[in-house]
Amino acid sequence: QVQLVESGGGLVQAGGSLRLSCAASGRTFSTWAMGWFRQAPGSGREFVAAINWSGGNTRYADSVKGRFTVSRDNAKNAVYLQMNSLKPEDTAVYFCVADSTLRPRYIPTDLNEYDYWGQGTQVTVSS
Repeated sequence: QVQLVESGGGLVQAGGSLRLSCAASGRTFSTWAMGWFRQAPGSGREFVAAINWSGGNTRYADSVKGRFTVSRDNAKNAVYLQMNSLKPEDTAVYFCVADSTLRPRYIPTDLNEYDYWGQGTQVTVSS
């Protein structure tokens, strides 16, 4: 059974940093694209960032470019999201996602293209 477990969320002041981690188990994820979505109260889930299987390609939402960095460690079946210069509008539940379709260079941004989701971790940025 595939499991994605997020950690690292919490409360931080505006301008601060957090690092989210996602541990994957149940399969070998080294050939899958992985990434992060978020959902703020009263809003739908939105794409944040994703990385292809090798780590050579990444995509970011315009709202986080230059502030967030996605990375992965295939030996540990893990993906990370380093979040710097956090803003109150970054407050949301952050979900780790994985796309099991074998597309070496393609990085989906549509939530319907990700077939595995974690339970989410809360990130709250105070002003």
